[in-house]
Amino acid sequence: MHYWLMKSEPEVFGIDHLAASPKRTAAWDGVRNYQVRNMIRDQMQKGDVALFYHSSCAEPGIVGSMRILGPGYPDSTAFQPRHHHFDPKSDPKKPSWYMVDVQLEKRFPRTISLPELKRHAALKSMLILRRGNRLSITPVTPAEWKTILTLAAS
Repeated sequence: MHYWLMKSEPEVFGIDHLAASPKRTAAWDGVRNYQVRNMIRDQMQKGDVALFYHSSCAEPGIVGSMRILGPGYPDSTAFQPRHHHFDPKSDPKKPSWYMVDVQLEKRFPRTISLPELKRHAALKSMLILRRGNRLSITPVTPAEWKTILTLAAS
């Protein structure tokens, strides 16, 4: 099993959107970064878990956890000319972009803010805390996952 942190802007697709989706399940689409695409396509598997991180908002931070429902598959939004994620260079026969289905597991009772994450020595190596990291999905270690769940429960 792998652990992940997945970032999204709450105004675009936040935890409230996921909670309101049928069966609290949605496709995580629109990824347009090759490194992140490779993680979705090559590494994410059914049963993996992810932290839901709200970015570009008043209080960035971790707001809940999700389960990955299956391996990545071609992102159909890339082939839809009227969709805002359309990519005219993406070919359905050799797709450039991938997405993955996620299901909300738990909404945390509070946001674990970026400053709070930075204060914990056990989290000092988290990729989300590295200067210049702009990836929307990053791996999380089992120890980091456990620390975050402990913070969420406190």
